[in-house]
Amino acid sequence: MEIASLDWGALGAALDEQGWAVLPRLIDPHACREAAGLWRDESQFRSRVEMARHGFGRGEYRYFGYPLPDPVSRLRSALYPPLAEVANRWQAALGRPASYPAAHKEYLERCRSAGQARTTPLLLRYGPGDYNCLHQDLYGTEAFPLQAAILLSSPAEDFTGGEFLLSEQRPRRQSRATVVPLAQGDAVIFAVSERPVSGSRGYYRTRMKHGVSTVRSGERFTLGIIFHDAA
Repeated sequence: MEIASLDWGALGAALDEQGWAVLPRLIDPHACREAAGLWRDESQFRSRVEMARHGFGRGEYRYFGYPLPDPVSRLRSALYPPLAEVANRWQAALGRPASYPAAHKEYLERCRSAGQARTTPLLLRYGPGDYNCLHQDLYGTEAFPLQAAILLSSPAEDFTGGEFLLSEQRPRRQSRATVVPLAQGDAVIFAVSERPVSGSRGYYRTRMKHGVSTVRSGERFTLGIIFHDAA
């Protein structure tokens, strides 16, 4: 799918309204299988994390190393520009400078200047009983406010359970939880940590976290696209 040809007006409106938006069938089943197959090539990754060892949940994820695999690099570079427009709009709503550059290469230079030069795109694998606790992907002082997760496996065919979860904490209210339905190849764009919400007295901030519910059977692969790098 040509990312530039998507209806970014509607997608931006959804992000403004709810803090997340789904890009249906962003990549086709063949590309999903190829991306999931990268798991077998350990030379593609700089590190691996067993979630249970760190209290993150159960399952495993691996951070790609530079240079990124070409499909991952292309997705990251192509998704960034329209999301930078949303990010700058959110910055302005929160009374901050609209400072995200239009090109991802320029933003990565800013990450490096902040001491963040390690790759953050990752591949996640879940098996039966695995899950991912609600969390935020923050790796340093520099953080782009949006990220993407692409489901590479087919629900009901490759796995059961394993729903993508979002929680939002508004001031002086209890948290609200959302289950985002995804099919194979769908991408969900969502807020990394906070977003602006319009209220009666202007905009205020809400805090968001994301995770994955328990996988009941099968194997679930996800490609995570994070736009800031890590310290």
